[in-house]
Amino acid sequence: MMLDIGFGVVIPQDELQFSTARASGPGGQHVNTTDSKVLLRFNISESRQLSPARKAQLLEALAHRLDSEGAVLITAQESRSQHVNKELALAKLAALLRKALTPRAPRRPTRPTLASKERRLAGKKLTAARKQARGRVPKADD
Repeated sequence: MMLDIGFGVVIPQDELQFSTARASGPGGQHVNTTDSKVLLRFNISESRQLSPARKAQLLEALAHRLDSEGAVLITAQESRSQHVNKELALAKLAALLRKALTPRAPRRPTRPTLASKERRLAGKKLTAARKQARGRVPKADD
């Protein structure tokens, strides 16, 4: 089984590490007896299918999701079925990697319009007038 994430990248099954755990949430006695939660770990740093440029791109884009070894951890526990959760975890990983590999459109700097400047200044004048009207509170003995 291979995970095709697009961009000409296909990750083989042996680079994906699956483990299971007991899922939380509703499900009655089934939850207490079955390990239906699926944990999927993919180590980007050790992948043989990714080019060094793709690895660098993924490591930069997913830096907040990586553990100390450079692996991303995906959990799936939406279903009571371990098989369905495994498929969901694979889909989540593919979507995450696809999004990280998608190049972002460069931001085009723009200037504020005249109307937006006028709205901002009008708001500032309104706030200044409101604060000016507050004044000092006279003491009771004055």
